[in-house]
Parts: sequence; structure tokens; C-alpha cells
Amino acid sequence: MNEQNLWIDETDGVVTLGLTSEAQEELGKINFVTFPEIGAVLQKGEAFIEMEAEKAVIEYVAPLSGTVLEINEEAKNNPAVLDSEDVKQAWLVRLQKA
Repeated sequence: MNEQNLWIDETDGVVTLGLTSEAQEELGKINFVTFPEIGAVLQKGEAFIEMEAEKAVIEYVAPLSGTVLEINEEAKNNPAVLDSEDVKQAWLVRLQKA
């Protein structure tokens, strides 16, 4: 998958990345997610998150460079959150842009 399956929302230099409804549809039910550590520096084009779902195991690449400020702890504990019809609930990480 590519960055087109991620939505990006930027507010005051903080970027939130999340799954689009298209990505949710392609993946099916999400069973497990490996998140980056808070404080990790992501480089544009490098894999930053891995998901196991009923239809695929996939790595997503960062669409931009930045430092991880926050991860979706709720999704870490309950990956089904990422299947939400409200894609704003399907956020993955918040970054401080590099």
C-alpha cells in the first residue's frame, strides 16, 4: 500500500496520519498493529507501521518526515478501532513535521 491509503491532517505543524475508508475496505478487519515508538524519527518513504488484517499483512510508508508525538493508544489495545466508519477515529500517529 502507499501513502494514498492514508489521510493527512495538519494543524500548527502537527500532522495526524490515519487510514482512509479505501484502506479499511482493502484490509478488512484489522487484528494487530505494530506502532512506532513515541519519539521515533520517521523518514519519508520508509515503513513506519505494520498491520495484520483478514485480507492482508501490510506495511505503510511515511508520506513525510517527522518525529512521533503520539500514537493511537486505543487502537494499539483494540485494533478494531481502526475499522471505524468515522475515518477520523482511524488515526494512527501524530508527528511533528521535520
